[in-house]
Amino acid sequence: MSQESVTKSALVDEREAASILCYSVRALQNWRHRGGGPDFVKVSSRSIRYRRADLDKWNAARTVSNTSQTI
Repeated sequence: MSQESVTKSALVDEREAASILCYSVRALQNWRHRGGGPDFVKVSSRSIRYRRADLDKWNAARTVSNTSQTI
């Protein structure tokens, strides 16, 4: 398995995910509750993780080329 594959499948906690996305931890928590945020892994009832690849995919899906495009 290549280093890039390992990095893309690595799990990060919500603080690191928030840092990667440049959003607050609270924003991630709200998205988990309401929907609309990146996919996440529920490791246990109190432990949430995000795959780096899912964060990248979510960011890519929100990329637009002009202000009249919708997400």
